[in-house]
Order: sequence, then structure tokens, then C-alpha cells
Amino acid sequence: MPQWSFPASIPYPPSKAGYWSPVTSTLNWCEEDYYATIYSAEIVNSLTNLLFMWLGLKGIRSYPMQLVDELSMIYTTCLMCYASFSYQRPLGFRIVLAVALTSLAVFITLYYHYLQDPAFHQNAYALLTTVVVLRSMYTMEVTLRPSLRHSTEEDRLARQNKGLPVPSKEQQHYENVRDLKTLKTMWFMVAYGLTMFLGGFLIWSLDNRFCPTIRRWRRAVGLPWGIFLEGHGWWHVMTGIGAYLYIIWGIWLRHCLNKRQEEYDLWWPHFWNFPEIVRIRTDPASRPAKKSI
Repeated sequence: MPQWSFPASIPYPPSKAGYWSPVTSTLNWCEEDYYATIYSAEIVNSLTNLLFMWLGLKGIRSYPMQLVDELSMIYTTCLMCYASFSYQRPLGFRIVLAVALTSLAVFITLYYHYLQDPAFHQNAYALLTTVVVLRSMYTMEVTLRPSLRHSTEEDRLARQNKGLPVPSKEQQHYENVRDLKTLKTMWFMVAYGLTMFLGGFLIWSLDNRFCPTIRRWRRAVGLPWGIFLEGHGWWHVMTGIGAYLYIIWGIWLRHCLNKRQEEYDLWWPHFWNFPEIVRIRTDPASRPAKKSI
């Protein structure tokens, strides 16, 4: 075992029986149990989960869609799937989609309860998330990309010849510039969110794969430095940020689909801030300075 010397570190206490013993869960992560307190089996796991609670409270104050954070990952993804595929669809289609997604969520829940295999839940969540993200990317492009949403000069002339409403050249130019700027920021948000999410998944996978080695490293460096080697904690932090960015992106995209870009703005001064969708005040003089990164 390597002998490392870190300043102001203390040795890891030994694991012991805790208040919530015996262990009845189907999963036991790499973090050692009850080494810090008998009232928390995995202290870093518990503390980093506070991020989800904080983001939930932050979202409740800002917009109602964040309330889905109180549901499980599968139910949340099914809701986002419904929002992505039901937009501007007939009522009959929306009803069939809602019934199908509800049935899928119930099936995954019951089958996972029967199977008791975490891999099934993780694969189902990954598949649903991939479908929703790809669909949202497609919708974003065809909605905002001027060359894909029929906003070129040829399309304007074609609409004019058919007697359809045609915006002025100035208005069309303004919308094209606005939407291209929005599209650029959205793609950055998508890339940033996916990097955080997949990075957290990679760290969590390495934590599971090399758990004995990482435990030895943590005990070699001592506390508090060993906390930075808690891969499951990094999974919480990074996926929490990635999921939050995805929900913000979905809300902003929804406003664009509803042609309400002039009513809302994205507040995101720096990439390390948590972005927010804010309603634009009618009085320009009273509106706080906001900008997109």
C-alpha cells in the first residue's frame, strides 16, 4: 500500500456497525460504511445528495417543471419523453402516448422489483434518456436553424406568392440572428451537460471497478483528502448538474417552440453558474442586465 503524506490529514476511522444495520439494500457502493458516524452508512453519498434537494428547492422558486425532480429517474424521463413527442400532436396521439409511457414506467418498476438487478434499471434509464435527448436535439435544430425552418429568401417569396403572411426582411433577419445565437448557446449547454453527466458516470464506473484499490488510497491519504476519492459522490454532483442543465434546456426549448422567445431570457453569465430561465420585464429600464455565455 502506498505511504502518502498529506498535510493536516487524519486517519480513516474503522468501519463499524451502524444505527441502520443490518444492510438490506441490493447495492453497496465503494464508500465504506459508518466510518464517520453510526447514523449515516455513507456520509459522502448522503451529503452530495443535498445538491439534488437544493436544485429542487431552487427550481420550485423559479419554475414548476423542476417539481419532477421529486420523482424517480424513470418517471422523470418518461415525463420529458412525453413533453418531447407530444408537442403540437393531435389529442388522440397524446392520449396514446401518455398511456404507453405510463405502462412502460409501470412495467419497468414491476420488472425491476421482480428482477432485483440494478443493471436493468440503469440500462432502461440510459435508453430512455438517449431517446429523449436525441429527439430534443432534432427538435431544436428544425425549430431554430433558419435554413431548416423555411426562413430563407426563397421561402419568403414562395409564401408571398401563395398569399400567406410574410414577415418583413428586417424582422426575418432579426429572428434569424436571434435564433442562431440561441442555438449556439443551447448547443454549448447540451455539450456541457452531457460532458458532466457522462464524466460522472465514468468516475462512478471506475469507483465500482477499482473499489479495493481506491479504498486503500483513501486510507493512505486520510481525511479530509480521501473524500475527493469518493467516486459515488462525484457521480451525484456531476449528474445533478447535468440533469439540471437538461431540464433548463428543455424549458427554454419549449418557450422557443411556443414562439415566446421575447418573453423569456436565459440568465447564465458564466458556465460555473446555474442557469435560469427568467421572465423579461415589460419595462426595459427595470430589467436587470442578463446575458448568455
